[in-house]
Amino acid sequence: MLTAGPTHEKIDPVRFVGNHSSGKMGYSIAEELASRGAEVTLISGPSQLKVNDTSIKVTSVTSAKEMYEASMACFDQMDGAIMAAAVADYAPADYSDKKIKRDGEEMVIRLVPNPDIAASIGEIKRDNQVLVGFALETNDAVENASKKLKKKNLDFVVVNSLENKGAGFQTDTNIISIINRYGDKTDYPLKVKSAVAMDIVDYLEQYF
Repeated sequence: MLTAGPTHEKIDPVRFVGNHSSGKMGYSIAEELASRGAEVTLISGPSQLKVNDTSIKVTSVTSAKEMYEASMACFDQMDGAIMAAAVADYAPADYSDKKIKRDGEEMVIRLVPNPDIAASIGEIKRDNQVLVGFALETNDAVENASKKLKKKNLDFVVVNSLENKGAGFQTDTNIISIINRYGDKTDYPLKVKSAVAMDIVDYLEQYF
C-alpha cells in the first residue's frame, strides 16, 4: 500500500486548504514496486498524474479523512505500506456549502487536526509488516525525522529537506536520506525521482 500526493481540505465548493505536492515521488515509487512484481494499491490525493502500469490499483481520495479511511480499510491485507503522501495536518472546522462572498471584513478560518494516518497505521502494524514514512523538513531534518520514526512506529523514514536545492515539491529531482529504526542513516545524492524510487525500493527489499 502506498499513499501519494496532497490532500485538499474544503473551505467551500471552490476553495480548500492544501499544499504544493504533485505526487511525483509517490507515483514513481508505485511504478518501481509494480515493475518488480509487487501488487500495489496506490491511495492518491488530488494529482494530475496517471499510472503507466495498469496492474497498480488506484484509489482516488480528496481529504485527509478519506485517505485515512482508505488506508485503514486495506492495510491489514498488506505486507507493508509507504506513506509518501503530503497529508494536510489541519482541516477547516466548518464547511460552507455555498461560496463564501467577499464582504470587506477580516475572515478567520478555525482549523482542527486531521487524523494522523501514519501513526494510526503504526499502532496496528504487525511484526511481519513494514511501515515506511516520509519527512519533508525545513530545518533540523535528521532530528525531526528521527522523532517521527519513533513516534509513529516506522521501520524507516525517508528524509528530504527544502534547504537542499532540487528537493521537495513540484520538482523532478530529489535528495534523500534514509534513517532506520536502529538509528542508521544512509545519504543519497541528487537524482531524478524515478532513480530515487529505485533507491527506496532497494532499501525496502532488505525487510522482506
